[in-house]
Amino acid sequence: MPDHLFSDLPHAGAITDVAGIEVGHFSDPRRPTGCTVILAREGAVGGVDVRGAAPGTRETDLLAPGNLVQEVHAVMLAGGSAWGLAAADGAMRWLEEQGIGLDVRFGILPIVPAAVLFDLPVGDARIRPGADAGYAACAAASRAAPAEGNVGAGSGALVGKLFGLHRAMKGGIGTASVTVKGVTVGALIACNALGDVLDPHTARVIAGARTEDGSALLDTRRALLRGDLPQPLLAGTNTTLGVIATDAVLTKVQANRLATVAHDGLARAINPVHTMSDGDTLFALATGRVALEGDAPGMSALGAMAAEVVAVATLRAVRAARSVRIGDSWFPAAADLA
Repeated sequence: MPDHLFSDLPHAGAITDVAGIEVGHFSDPRRPTGCTVILAREGAVGGVDVRGAAPGTRETDLLAPGNLVQEVHAVMLAGGSAWGLAAADGAMRWLEEQGIGLDVRFGILPIVPAAVLFDLPVGDARIRPGADAGYAACAAASRAAPAEGNVGAGSGALVGKLFGLHRAMKGGIGTASVTVKGVTVGALIACNALGDVLDPHTARVIAGARTEDGSALLDTRRALLRGDLPQPLLAGTNTTLGVIATDAVLTKVQANRLATVAHDGLARAINPVHTMSDGDTLFALATGRVALEGDAPGMSALGAMAAEVVAVATLRAVRAARSVRIGDSWFPAAADLA
């Protein structure tokens, strides 16, 4: 297994290691919020799996295997709750200007599924990503390894909110990749989870709910199992979003299955996960540069690779995060409590 899989090493690869994938961030300077676009200029077969009970999404139905559209051209991840879905309009505008999209005879129609997370408690909630933010993210996209931590859709992300926002910590965005026998799978995760984030290789809590005095990690799972009562929550105020990309040739059925299996990675790195207050959503993109033939990895191996990079990217999202102070509220990062 390649060394860069292990979370204690500084380099874990990036989703842009997948041929045909670019990433761009827009981070709003007025408050911690923003959006992140994952571009596939030449089109990619797409899939999706929504596991959280409070999702905010756009164009996910078209990714179902039985539906007509076969390829997408970008996926938009954004803060701002449902208002942030407007960022996808900007991506469509930018892609249309580049001549990228589905030829529908009367114009070029870019296909841009999207999902949002709830970052409204961090600063002025009236500021959220719109079409201009989505356009700017596309204009900034490149094949370079994307920035991690407090950027793009992870700018205002928090984790560990089950026992109150005042005991939460800073979330963020992270990425990772792995290559096996010439096939690459990468992931980009924006982690705004209700639960704690764990190191998937040690099961040690890295960031999440803190003790009442704020000085140490609580361990939400153990607290719940001993009977500690969580605070009442506003539904949908969390959510972890992500995109898994591969250069393998996949059908829509296989892309959807890859998105499903990739949620195993979230389950390794977040506890609790897929709650009634999370809208956890993972997209899968296959750029089709490498045929799965000969001794290339099959779907079982691709699933294992996807789960691994999702888990590592989730961990990197909180390890790369930096603390944020908004008014009287302070949201420390994992580095502050290490």
